[in-house]
Amino acid sequence: MLKDYAIFSLKNLRNRKLRSWLTMIGIFIGIAAVISLIGLGEGLRLAIMSQFGFLGPDVLGVQASGIAFAGPPGSMVATPLSDELAGKIEKINGVEAAFNRYIESSTLEFNNKQDIGIAGSAPEGENRKIFERMLNLRADEGRLLKDGDTKKAVVGNDFKKEDAFGKGIKIGDKILVNDIFFEVVGILEKKGSFIFDRIVMINEKSMIDVLGIDKKKVDVVAVKVKDQNRIVQVKEDIEKLMRRERNVEKGEEDFQVESPQQTLETLNSTLFAVTLFVYIIAGISIAVGGIGIMNTMYTSVLERTKEIGIMKSIGARNSAIFTIFFVESGLLGTVGGIIGIALGMSFAYGISFAGRYLLGSEIIQASVSPFLIIGALIFSFGLGTLFGVLPAYRASKLNPVDSLRSAK
Repeated sequence: MLKDYAIFSLKNLRNRKLRSWLTMIGIFIGIAAVISLIGLGEGLRLAIMSQFGFLGPDVLGVQASGIAFAGPPGSMVATPLSDELAGKIEKINGVEAAFNRYIESSTLEFNNKQDIGIAGSAPEGENRKIFERMLNLRADEGRLLKDGDTKKAVVGNDFKKEDAFGKGIKIGDKILVNDIFFEVVGILEKKGSFIFDRIVMINEKSMIDVLGIDKKKVDVVAVKVKDQNRIVQVKEDIEKLMRRERNVEKGEEDFQVESPQQTLETLNSTLFAVTLFVYIIAGISIAVGGIGIMNTMYTSVLERTKEIGIMKSIGARNSAIFTIFFVESGLLGTVGGIIGIALGMSFAYGISFAGRYLLGSEIIQASVSPFLIIGALIFSFGLGTLFGVLPAYRASKLNPVDSLRSAK
């Protein structure tokens, strides 16, 4: 029976093509906005989370406050970290290890082509194994760095591709870092991080002695905490030490002590606020579309007064009349939702593809989950039926004699 109502309603919608399309515009614009913007936002969130996801919950990073977008961590700061800080931080209760990291923007050259990349230091001695565990470093090809490796480097997985230099880097190749040759002894496993997948990792001693990095200007102090359950207390103790060392009051800190999880929580809060704003804007559009459905169904009731009178005069019940108009409004919402989902997915994946192609960055992604699609479809159907209740109720209550008499 419900199938017959659906077929009858579809025929009525086809007979009013222009009006049906105009009615659905508000619905599919709103649904398309929700799908595309949330899909892009979720893709961005997942891409950024992948930049930190390989770091464990027992890791802290200490760096001087600077302009985050101007270069690697610790760059563009008035007062960089001193090289003695790591030793002092390591003495704090609950800290397993603390070591300096030097991260520099560098000119890279290979196959007679240049690129700007990041050279990062690897600690030597006992801290090397801890460092490798912290970052979950493994070699995809070749090996990781060893103590005593001079003018040798391990590169990120993206350098295997031909994108940067027109030719993929292989084990044994030599790459120029700031005009100094380094032999590639290993290629890291893919991390999904645009930082680590495009890094050139060099031993700390080589960074200082060969590349001439100022040992006293540390970019980041990496901290490994013994017990992740005490990370909050350890973080507070490090902040107290840093305030003493840098002679600043609480609230006037010129440094940051952060964990990857804290960064991700801040990111999620920001993206939630953006998503909420998108929902509000799209909700307005969808509400306008719902009012359009109600208006169309009321008009349909007036135009089909004679038809309703005939159906009632030959025995149609009020419930049957109500169901016909109720299903018709639900179909308007559903079809509008399907079109909106298709448009939204096209926009989301199209924009992300264009962004990756134009900017050459894998961080621009789209992710439209099945739950989002199902939810949008259910919502659009529910909206259509909700705004169709009153017109359907009015149609079901029409008196057949009055309907036939008033109809022209």
